Amino acid sequence: MPRLWGGRWLLPGATVALGLGLGLGLGAGLGGRRQGGGPPAEGLLARLPVVPVAAAAAPLPPAPGGAARGELAKYGLPGLAQVRSRESYVLCYDPRSRGALWVLEQLRPETLRGSSDRAACDFREDESVHEYHRATNADYRGSGFDRGHLAAAANHRWSQQAMQDTFYLSNVAPQVPHLNQKAWNNLEKYCRSLTKYNKNVYVCTGPLFLPRMEADGKMYVKYQVIGKNNVAVPTHFFKVLILEKLGGEIELRPYVMPNSPVEETIPLERFLVPIESIERASGLLFVPNILKRTNHLQAITAGSNS
Repeated sequence: MPRLWGGRWLLPGATVALGLGLGLGLGAGLGGRRQGGGPPAEGLLARLPVVPVAAAAAPLPPAPGGAARGELAKYGLPGLAQVRSRESYVLCYDPRSRGALWVLEQLRPETLRGSSDRAACDFREDESVHEYHRATNADYRGSGFDRGHLAAAANHRWSQQAMQDTFYLSNVAPQVPHLNQKAWNNLEKYCRSLTKYNKNVYVCTGPLFLPRMEADGKMYVKYQVIGKNNVAVPTHFFKVLILEKLGGEIELRPYVMPNSPVEETIPLERFLVPIESIERASGLLFVPNILKRTNHLQAITAGSNS
């Protein structure tokens, strides 16, 4: 199994598990009402060629005692995937962690330019999320963690609204300041630089909560929570770059960084991992959706000629 930089954290790795992905079909079923009162997913969602999914929707099992399936949902279902589509990104929210499962954005040279002013933006609660399940600025106060953007503000200078949307706390995760301001920031800059050489750059970013071997030789998933709302602190972050080349090929660049200080002198290539490692660790799927659209897929990993 590939071992991540800086400790005994392990990413599960093996062959790619080709499961069933929803792709753009996800967008077709998201026009109705959604838990938390969020707006219908539209706009950017319809333009994204690959949307990561945890699993395809399966039919309900036979109802016990022959009861009608509709009867099971008489008082509503307690939770469904919470997708938000905003000016600058599409986000899938995890109410348990008080953060996103993934955030997907499209970068083009024109989205990186503009007169948007970061100083005019404020971090704010996402009121489309139920108050039981959302983070507040007070949760971060005195925690020692930065409010780390998943979809980066600098990726969306084209519109003040688009930049402001990146400041919803649903697009934020507790991030070690040294990581946020140095190595992670360098990775974000690198993503923007790729727009010069590719037709489209899609960036999917999210948290990971990876198991770690303890002194007793057993594996545990342990993570800190902050604030009265118990906002989960990821152990790691992933960033999957989906690059549409000018010749039509698709290139994947999957990165994982620990949520701890990372020296800027370490080349970004050291944080490349097999895409199946992220798929297994996150519960998301990328490759099956991409292969529905093209057979010209190249995944870049550490040591590849990139």
